[in-house]
Amino acid sequence: VQLVESGGGLVQTGGSLRLSCEVSGFIFDAYAIGWFRQAPGKEREGISVISSSTGSSPYADSVKGRFTISSNHAKDTVYLQMNRLKPDDTGVYYCAAEYSDLLLLDPTGFGLWGQGTQVTVSS
Repeated sequence: VQLVESGGGLVQTGGSLRLSCEVSGFIFDAYAIGWFRQAPGKEREGISVISSSTGSSPYADSVKGRFTISSNHAKDTVYLQMNRLKPDDTGVYYCAAEYSDLLLLDPTGFGLWGQGTQVTVSS
């Protein structure tokens, strides 16, 4: 079982990035897959979760209107399109999976995690 994030990097305020989470070793359609982030000194925060059976969750207030979660079942990949980035978006972004169709943003509800990808937004 593996989740591999990519697409992070350094971007200026107002810029965009698209993160990818490629999964392997489990049935993609049977899992809820979410994006989370952790800024230095802060708790891990749920951004959005997507599932084949129930669609996508509401977004965290901090990213609403700027971030979009999507999935490509043919590639077993979940994406996070991030637009109008702000310095407060800086942190390590993780994808995580759980055998569930619940769309919860609580990181404690997810047992499978990727290694994370760093996103840094400069002011």
